Amino acid sequence: MRGVTGSGGARKLARMSDVRGALLRQIKDKAVVHGKVTLSSGLEADYYIDLRRITLDGESAPLVGQVLLDLTEELEFDAVGGLTMGADPVAAAMLHAAAARGRKLDAFVVRKAAKAHGLQRRVEGPEIKGRRVLVVEDTSTTGGSPLTAVEAVREAGAEVVAVATIVDRATGAAEKIQEGAGVPYLFAYGKDELGLD
Repeated sequence: MRGVTGSGGARKLARMSDVRGALLRQIKDKAVVHGKVTLSSGLEADYYIDLRRITLDGESAPLVGQVLLDLTEELEFDAVGGLTMGADPVAAAMLHAAAARGRKLDAFVVRKAAKAHGLQRRVEGPEIKGRRVLVVEDTSTTGGSPLTAVEAVREAGAEVVAVATIVDRATGAAEKIQEGAGVPYLFAYGKDELGLD
């Protein structure tokens, strides 16, 4: 947390640490499911991290917004979103957390395919053309969903400043995103913090 000094800075660090710890406890208690599962990437795992149990939970979702705003506080962006549906509640949580801090932050949704009717947009929400945006996801395994979102928002004329996720499963997403999209990859928690080594 560079740039945080003095007693005000110490209080801010303590608050950030408290919120981060509270969300970690919520994830461990509510979102980690043990047992054989096939992930959206096609990979098999001995556990599943169901972050929709967090991002759609009335107690946990506000923490998500705060933690991801803290994680990305050194970046400049004015809109946040990603591939539906994992990114949608993450972006909404960040939008509301930003408003609580007196900051205006728009959200957007990237469809998996453009609509065949109406405005036929692939990126829904406020216009992002010419804007700096953050692409988010709830959890990343291979990085496929964020990369799809990055491609779509670039086609819509936005500048992607980074990709951020709540939980990184440490299975190659960071490398794939940094190489494939050429942007920083940030995550709030690694699987080791969840006791999933």
